[in-house]
Amino acid sequence: MEELDLRELFSLFWNKRIKIVLIVLIFIVLGIIYSYFYIVPNYTAVTSLVLVQSSSQSGETSINSTDLSMNSKLVSTYSAIIKKNIVLGQVASNLNLDKNEIEKIKNNVSVASVDDTEIIEIKVKNESPEYATTLANEIAKVFSEKIVEIFNISNIYILDEAEVPTTPSNINHIKDILVFAIIGFIVSAISVLISNMLDNTIKTEEDIEKGTGLFVLASIPNYREEFKIQKGGKKKR
Repeated sequence: MEELDLRELFSLFWNKRIKIVLIVLIFIVLGIIYSYFYIVPNYTAVTSLVLVQSSSQSGETSINSTDLSMNSKLVSTYSAIIKKNIVLGQVASNLNLDKNEIEKIKNNVSVASVDDTEIIEIKVKNESPEYATTLANEIAKVFSEKIVEIFNISNIYILDEAEVPTTPSNINHIKDILVFAIIGFIVSAISVLISNMLDNTIKTEEDIEKGTGLFVLASIPNYREEFKIQKGGKKKR
């Protein structure tokens, strides 16, 4: 492909602007169709837990540095336990779900601590907002019970129960359409460049000089016949 300077490149795109605009518009229409009709909406229900002072027989209510240090170390451990079968299996049993659903639940559950705090967020994605909410709250409930069984401590408090989400978490119409528009522009630009690369026809004196290395000494202009307006307002060729 012959080298193009910025001026020639801009001129090339400008001359093909109608083609570029049409391709971009086609991709925008495809983006609208995809975003509004083909994406299956998923809803995300969120519940949050916080690690508090473990219950003690002495009845102390103050939180000391040992409790905070232990809670900080337990956040990552607790986050891993939430997605284990010991928790999700009990959740499936409580909700009368088939055991095959455990893997599906596991794939749709994400657990993370909030900004290096003792707060753990459990997020559950599903096509049904009600089902996602039920799962999130049941996981939090079962997990807090299992911690007592496993560690013999009760330091989990459900900070916020999940509420039924009203908007899908995987759909952003503006973003989807913008992505398709960008793809359309890239495709149109590549198409223009490829067509220019494959075009070996000679159009200007510069094309002759670039192709042959010879200087053009003279050229014959090509005058187009145009309509001329006479003084009486009549047109003739």
